[in-house]
Amino acid sequence: MTQQAFVDVAAHSDFPIQNLPYGVFSESPTGQRRIGVALGEWVVDLAVLEANGFLAIQAGASYFNQPTLNKFIESGQHNWRKIRQELQSLLSADNPTLRDNGSLRAQAFFAQAEVHMHLPVHIPGYTDFYSSKEHATNVGCMFRDPKNALLPNWSELPVGYNGRASSVVVSGTPVVRPSGQIKLPNAERPIFSACRKLDFELETGFIVGKPNKLGEPISIENAWEHIFGMVLFNDWSARDIQQWEYVPLGPFNAKTFASSISPWIVTMEALEPFKTRTPVQEPRPLAYLREEQVDNSYDIHLSVELKAAQSEQSDVICQTNFKYMYWSMAQQLTHHTISGCNVQVGDLMGSGTISGPTPDSYGSLLELTWNTSKPLTLANGQQRGFLEDGDTLIMKGYCEKDGLRIGFGEVSGTVLPAVQFNFATDEVQDAAHETV
Repeated sequence: MTQQAFVDVAAHSDFPIQNLPYGVFSESPTGQRRIGVALGEWVVDLAVLEANGFLAIQAGASYFNQPTLNKFIESGQHNWRKIRQELQSLLSADNPTLRDNGSLRAQAFFAQAEVHMHLPVHIPGYTDFYSSKEHATNVGCMFRDPKNALLPNWSELPVGYNGRASSVVVSGTPVVRPSGQIKLPNAERPIFSACRKLDFELETGFIVGKPNKLGEPISIENAWEHIFGMVLFNDWSARDIQQWEYVPLGPFNAKTFASSISPWIVTMEALEPFKTRTPVQEPRPLAYLREEQVDNSYDIHLSVELKAAQSEQSDVICQTNFKYMYWSMAQQLTHHTISGCNVQVGDLMGSGTISGPTPDSYGSLLELTWNTSKPLTLANGQQRGFLEDGDTLIMKGYCEKDGLRIGFGEVSGTVLPAVQFNFATDEVQDAAHETV
């Protein structure tokens, strides 16, 4: 019989006892932050359990009465497994220790709806990849031509860029529409304007759990040992700013204004039953990128919902799957460090936009609307080429197999109007943004 918790967990909950993702919460926005796990509709306060003699890692040291998960993650893979096993035992319906201790349960259990979630880790560095062949092909077709959609290096290495860790925010944080330089078609020079082509990118991210030393790359054989868990990730993108600035050094201001992650980190151990293969890689990767492990990806169902301002409901505008990703997380990490780059505990690695083979599985508005040439029509009759002020984006993800569902919750964000600058610009007439 499948293990059950002593609290009721809905059949389609993202958070059964087999999941127990880690997050950081507080009882008020400015209250003390500590570490918890999600169980059904509850947050279980690990700091309380630790203070009562459970979940011991090192005598006299606190690992869960912490504002981030970094200290716990740094304790190593042995402790990740140990604490997970102890929690599953302690929360099991068959174990009376916590089940029958009403006063301790009252201290340790909080309704998710009543707490405030925070960034689960301190993120020293953030890197974003470009690992969906379908996404890269779509973008290449739009801006180059179908015959040369993929650049020569794309099939040889996991393409990526170093992002901005300081602007990674937790789900629910509003996103201010960015402003910057935009070059309009047929214009000789750029203008300064609010972004007119604000987009989302449906991604996942993994959290580095074990560092490497500067100058000592992580081998493909050992890469999985360095990954603690996964989150949902929205790589907000200002397409018009990006188009003007990215040559020759890549994304800059188009990506630095906000990147949103889900508050719960799902461990790789919880995802183990949902392993699957990456697509066939042709040409065969160079030796340092070849994986002996056949099942090197995960079957994760992903969706995006758009809720317009004043709308009663959201529209599902995309459904796709992580298994379409061409490059695995291990390959991404190995290539990231092959030059000797040192990664640190808490580093965030974005997957890159996750697009599937069908038009409804494209993981960005750029693709879904084919750069506004095929606008989306929402249930309320409104159309979208790109995001408008007041729009809320909600991304969800889960795995499901043999009656077991392991979910990520969601990552959401609402678009706020651009800042009205007090300093002078040359383009007063272009101050108001357009969405198409």
